[in-house]
Amino acid sequence: MKATPEHDERMAKMTFATVYPHYVSKVERKGRTKEELHQVIEWLTGFDEAKVKELIDLQVTFKQFFERANLHPNAELIKGMICGYRIEELENPLTQKVRYLDKLVDELAKGRKMEKILREG
Repeated sequence: MKATPEHDERMAKMTFATVYPHYVSKVERKGRTKEELHQVIEWLTGFDEAKVKELIDLQVTFKQFFERANLHPNAELIKGMICGYRIEELENPLTQKVRYLDKLVDELAKGRKMEKILREG
């Protein structure tokens, strides 16, 4: 599936605070922890738990969230399908970064080993 400009715009305007609770419930429902979720978020963005809370409180959009992030150099190793999109084929850099995060959360929820999620080996 190819992302449309409208889809990219919707992703940019969506607030991280609206999606974060869904990330938490998804991983916890599958037996993973909020701490593991924060480990994944910090690996991708450089944001520790306190910074994530601050960004939630500020109601930042995904555009603002990723403008402030220091994306991990191995983020480009995140490949595959998420929400019907092949991550490595997404043309909009912001949409691709949001889908990176979605993919990592999905892998965590599916029980993948942390060293694999964090592209360490």
